[in-house]
Amino acid sequence: MTSQTVQTTPIDGQKPGTSGLRKKTAVFRAPGYLENFVQCIFDGTGGAQGKTYVVGGDGRFFNREAIQTIIRMAAGNGAARLIVGQNGILSTPAASNLIRKYKTDGGIILSASHNPGGEDGDFGVKFNAANGGPAPERVTDAIFARTLEIAEYSISDQQSGDIGTIGSYNVGDCRVEVIDPVDDYETLMQELFDFDAIRGLFAGGFRICFDAMHAVTGPYATRILETTLGAPRGSVINATPSPDFGGGHPDPNPVWASELVGIMSGDNAPDFGAASDGDGDRNMVMGKSAFVSPSDSLALLTAYAHLAPAYAGKLAGVARSMPTSRAVDLVAERLGIPCFETPTGWKFFGNLLDAGRATLCGEESAGTGSNHIREKDGLWAVLLWLNILARDGRDIVQLRADHWRSFGRNYYSRHDYEEIPTEAAEALMDALRARLGDLPGREVAGMQVSTADDFAYRDPIGDSLTERQGVRIGFADGSRFVMRLSGTGTQGATLRVYLERFVDRGGDHTQDVQAALGPVIEAAQTLAEITKHTGRRRADVVT
Repeated sequence: MTSQTVQTTPIDGQKPGTSGLRKKTAVFRAPGYLENFVQCIFDGTGGAQGKTYVVGGDGRFFNREAIQTIIRMAAGNGAARLIVGQNGILSTPAASNLIRKYKTDGGIILSASHNPGGEDGDFGVKFNAANGGPAPERVTDAIFARTLEIAEYSISDQQSGDIGTIGSYNVGDCRVEVIDPVDDYETLMQELFDFDAIRGLFAGGFRICFDAMHAVTGPYATRILETTLGAPRGSVINATPSPDFGGGHPDPNPVWASELVGIMSGDNAPDFGAASDGDGDRNMVMGKSAFVSPSDSLALLTAYAHLAPAYAGKLAGVARSMPTSRAVDLVAERLGIPCFETPTGWKFFGNLLDAGRATLCGEESAGTGSNHIREKDGLWAVLLWLNILARDGRDIVQLRADHWRSFGRNYYSRHDYEEIPTEAAEALMDALRARLGDLPGREVAGMQVSTADDFAYRDPIGDSLTERQGVRIGFADGSRFVMRLSGTGTQGATLRVYLERFVDRGGDHTQDVQAALGPVIEAAQTLAEITKHTGRRRADVVT
């Protein structure tokens, strides 16, 4: 095989974030853009010579072409072996499993997660480390440093073979293995859950609607739920991955999964509803006319995880991202296990999972997972829910109501202000940070501020310190709000405002969520001067 060395120069803006590098698809398709970043992944991780990688993505527009380029570049950089999902399809959880199962040197995952796809949509590339999890900051820093000085990239002269047919071929000395994307993942799920109990649930007439949102989990959910577990044919809707996700926004929340919400609110609603996102790592669950917030879902899964075989022993601990509601903290306290609070970003759970300090993890942004891989896992969460419902006997709405009676309810919501000019968003956060020392003791919206800080995290395993992770304002009655800027968008900045109010056992757990949070919403608007800085009087998306 021959390969060519192509001269290049650094390209601005190739700094990977929590979930890799995300840009508009047109940006990635520009000459040399993808090649530069992939070369920097190889260079920033010690080179590709003799290494094995997993490669796949969520099927969005440009996915297949990008994988062909990555195969040629891996071969040109001396990689020994690539494991590629058929047709370029691999959910992020499945990719993490493959990295761990076959002990590869890492994986390159092509996805922009829940962001829209299509020619005018978004695209993303991220590197997962040998533990199967998102690259830690020291690795992404090394990749970014390389983007500032890159002068050339290597690529094979030989074209890649067919990735649509299962089998193997060589690109030069690099062996490319095209595999069924579902097989190994399904095997792992069978090891974790009581499939016989779930089969019995469906055999007894239990009905589910799983909305794959025209994204990557369609083939996984269809195979496992319908073929293996016996859910009625058609239980999985929007099951064929589409380059533009059917023109939709593959974010599993009540706003974007409106078709599922309509089905679950109908007269003949199924017993259980679920949705997953573009790359399969997020989930939403519902009962009849009842949305279960991701924060409540994490708390409930922690409380009842012992009903699934893999979690029947005592949980080592649980971890949640800082903006996630504190509902799971109450469960952990009763179970007598630690509850870790980390910054947003699944990579922060990695050390806890690797060290055996945490078993379950979750984020308010619809991500839940466990120590079975090192990514959040949407279909895993659905299967754990089904295992719990099959063994417990109550439906999801009753289970949630009983949980609130036992633990109290954390009313919770996230308000997103999208595509704010970056300068305005940063000015808002800087102004709020500058006032933190003066806020305790102040009364606003009928509540007294008790605490105000900028969250910093000291990793209990590696002792690294991560600062400026979001402003937290707490009130004397236990309410709080959190503000941070999101790094998952591709235009401007998204201001995320997380709002929480706790109502103890014996209180009213039936209020409308936004009404219950009214004073906290008013306090957040007032203290952060959101309208003054952004010109927005209301959030663009409320979940």
